[in-house]
Amino acid sequence: MKTVLFQQLHVFLAVARLQSFRGAARELGVSTAAVSQSVRQLEEQLSVVLLNRTSRSVALTDAGRRLVEEAGPGLAQAAAALHGAAAQPGEAVGRLKLSVPRAAVPLLIAPVLPAFRARYPRVEVDVVVEQRLVDIVAEGYDAGVRLSETIERDMVQVRLTDAFRFVVVGAPAYLEKHGHPARPEDLLRHECIVLRSQTTGTPYAWELERGSRTWRVPVHGGVATNDEMTGVALAAEGVGLAYTLEPAIQEHLHSGRLVRVLEDYAPTVPGFFLYYPSRAQRSQPLRLFIEAAKELAWRSR
Repeated sequence: MKTVLFQQLHVFLAVARLQSFRGAARELGVSTAAVSQSVRQLEEQLSVVLLNRTSRSVALTDAGRRLVEEAGPGLAQAAAALHGAAAQPGEAVGRLKLSVPRAAVPLLIAPVLPAFRARYPRVEVDVVVEQRLVDIVAEGYDAGVRLSETIERDMVQVRLTDAFRFVVVGAPAYLEKHGHPARPEDLLRHECIVLRSQTTGTPYAWELERGSRTWRVPVHGGVATNDEMTGVALAAEGVGLAYTLEPAIQEHLHSGRLVRVLEDYAPTVPGFFLYYPSRAQRSQPLRLFIEAAKELAWRSR
């Protein structure tokens, strides 16, 4: 059906509801003659008379009444849906899909998302938590979060957290039983919770540094996981040593459930960055999320 018929139907329903051509014209912001012409054209298209009109009154015919009853609710629902989808002046509307590693959730998502949603309730946020390296363009993401060294060079990067350390930690009971490692090489004699790449399945070597020297220790143990925070939880239960980012385990450290070891060898990384393909493609929801994250994401105290 031609678009013009829907326009004419909209005009007719206004006349029927107000029982006035002049009133419909005022509501629609057009002339009375334009309203009259639109209704007449609709009647000609349908080959029926929809309104009986005199100089003093407007009344629906049986055909007109049926049309109001059958088409009125649907058109009203469509109009409401269009109004609901339209952004008001200054209002943000849209959807944001983010790829986020689990370790970044307490640093970025937990402190940022509640306030962001309160500010912009019509922006839907889809947070996909995964450890693997994601091609955000191919998989339909607006942006992702990673450590800077794993971000492709052609991506725009926005810093969201301060730099932080990666630390080796263990439960007091484990350390009392097995002793504290004093050098990176000592980790090879300890039960370590192995972290595997979700992308390749290969185990990560624990990276340590002191001064200009670096170590990549191929740790081993009876438990492996592809989730860093699962490794932390198991370490807190005394299963073995874990390697993780320091700010994500502050509660465990403060409570004494975990203790740092090899602190003099803890490497520092620049922090978490949000990345996306290009500035030209940055949407309003993404821009607003970046602003909120810069304000509310974890910062060292």
